[in-house]
Amino acid sequence: MLNGWDTFFIMTGMAGATLTGLLFVVITLCVRLSTTRAAQGVHAFVTPTLVHFGGVLFQSLALVVPWPSAWPLAIILGLSGLGGVAYVIVVVRMLRRLNFVALDLRDWIAYAGAPALANATLVVGAAGLIAEDWFAPYAIAGSITLLLFVGIHDAWDLTLWIIRNQDIK
Repeated sequence: MLNGWDTFFIMTGMAGATLTGLLFVVITLCVRLSTTRAAQGVHAFVTPTLVHFGGVLFQSLALVVPWPSAWPLAIILGLSGLGGVAYVIVVVRMLRRLNFVALDLRDWIAYAGAPALANATLVVGAAGLIAEDWFAPYAIAGSITLLLFVGIHDAWDLTLWIIRNQDIK
């Protein structure tokens, strides 16, 4: 069912790994923030971004393994998607505790709405994989692509936030 998708998943996995490395470069910009209130903000924004990139890498790696059947892959992807939905709840709680950052609708979409949609779509794709439905590879690829772009947006947003807020005490 996933024949012909190897190159796509290899490329998304490589992108996730590369962007994770670049995010560590961004984190080095935060060295001066480590003793300030801004460090709490950086943690609230960088951890979800790392989780998104790590999820893209993990899911892409799972997808290129030559599984004997669709079941192990579907279970891995389904649990990954469910874990991602649960993590969105953690992120929302973490972001609501920040009292010096005003989040607008665009921020809530980027940090909660889009990741929840991507992870829910991954669960649907995993179920479709078990049922051998035609949409399964597309749902899984769409989910991984959305997580990748959410991570890119969040990393860019984080970089701009760090630059603007280096003076928060």
